[in-house]
Amino acid sequence: MPQVKCRHLHQQSWEGIMVNTDVSRRGVLGGLGAGAATLTFPAIAGNTAGKPNILFILADDLGYADIGCFGSRHISTPVLDRLAKQGVRMTDAYANSPVCSPTRLALATGRYNRAFRTGAVEPFSPGPWGDTAIPPQYPTYMRQLQSAGYRTSLVGKWHLGPTPEGSPLNYGFDDFYGFLGGGIDYFTHEYFGAKALVDQKDVIEHDGYMTTLLADQAISRIQTASGAGVPFAINLHFNAPHWPWEGPEDFSLGTQGSHDDGGSLDVFASMVESMDRNIGRVLTELDNLGQADKTLVVFTSDNGGERYSDVWPFRGEKGYLLEGGIRVPAIARLPGRIPAGTESDQMAVTMDFYPTFMELAGLKPKDVTLDGISLLGSWMTGQSSERSLFWSFQGHNQAAARQGNWKYFSLEGNEFLFDLSHDQHERANRKGHEPVVFERLRMAWQDWDAAMAPRDGIEGYCIDPAMQAGELQKSPDSNCKTYGRPAPSLE
Repeated sequence: MPQVKCRHLHQQSWEGIMVNTDVSRRGVLGGLGAGAATLTFPAIAGNTAGKPNILFILADDLGYADIGCFGSRHISTPVLDRLAKQGVRMTDAYANSPVCSPTRLALATGRYNRAFRTGAVEPFSPGPWGDTAIPPQYPTYMRQLQSAGYRTSLVGKWHLGPTPEGSPLNYGFDDFYGFLGGGIDYFTHEYFGAKALVDQKDVIEHDGYMTTLLADQAISRIQTASGAGVPFAINLHFNAPHWPWEGPEDFSLGTQGSHDDGGSLDVFASMVESMDRNIGRVLTELDNLGQADKTLVVFTSDNGGERYSDVWPFRGEKGYLLEGGIRVPAIARLPGRIPAGTESDQMAVTMDFYPTFMELAGLKPKDVTLDGISLLGSWMTGQSSERSLFWSFQGHNQAAARQGNWKYFSLEGNEFLFDLSHDQHERANRKGHEPVVFERLRMAWQDWDAAMAPRDGIEGYCIDPAMQAGELQKSPDSNCKTYGRPAPSLE
């Protein structure tokens, strides 16, 4: 694919990139496959447990080209650009799903989200399939790290169960600060009119812009673990740039109502830029505490972007298995181990981070079968291994598979074959020209789907046409929920 250059920075510290900490409200508020290499990491001096730290940073609904080093045309992200310059930029990274909950399920379990019936619920909510997305007592990667002596924390969005039984505290996190549902107002911290900010198990009130508060909490946990001399594994799950469309100066624009309330390209840019600055604050603390060289930092998104997002050179958006809905920006840094300023074209997907973290920590996962592969080998050696990846999505009855540069895609019964090496925009249907390739991928997807959990009777996620200022109507055979819109034309 075309090379996208990261912006080079002259500052020698993260502080040089900082602009502000986003606390004002305009005066309202004061203040790899079977061939992948297997690597063993030596103990790291200064960490009494002898294990590297893990800082996993997840954006929410961030498109492929919404940050500078992935091609943004109007959003400035010097912190993430520099992080990519210091590590590896993954050009072929994917989310397990084009919406959040199934992707987060894959992250926690190391499996295709479709391995669980709850993984077809888009996004997750309690129902006949259960009150929690992750099966009780499942050996999540957080549980594995917790058992090995890591201090595990979730700061930010969960969205895998809104009930007490579904709390992240029951799935391997020592502590939790954030919100259980799909979103939260950046200032009022409400979700559809109800207070939603949680500290451990208690709903709290805490003044401040959400992105800044989450960075504050991550910094506090880094300080605590560093002071205690124990390795930490922190999941920093920002809600940015998920709606409501509120930048750090936009308290008066509070619009928790729905996706189609407010927003603009400038507001969206301010949300992403705020996240970038706050990531810089967290990385600065790693530097200040001498933890930067001991910490794997990973940044990615839970799915593609929507509305104001940029997914160029791809097509599609959140809710679709076109590349724009599932191809995501991804960066990893581990000084001295991951070569700086490199790129990886290894096909990677969210569920790969489970085995990656296990290998980094020197752990053999217990009582679990993993669909993901460790990415450490590809990051460190620059070599890629062949693999196949599969997706299904209830909304508009979508299916997708990728093998090499070939991608099979089906939407409401319409089937396509795309050659991503020449057609990243997924316009030229090669099904009739490459019937052998098409049939191979189609059959591979069907075999994979048959091995997954049943998904019958689960309605799909489809966006209300009013949210996109459109007039499209739901097709007669659509499996969408109450509202919906038909698939985009692929002519």
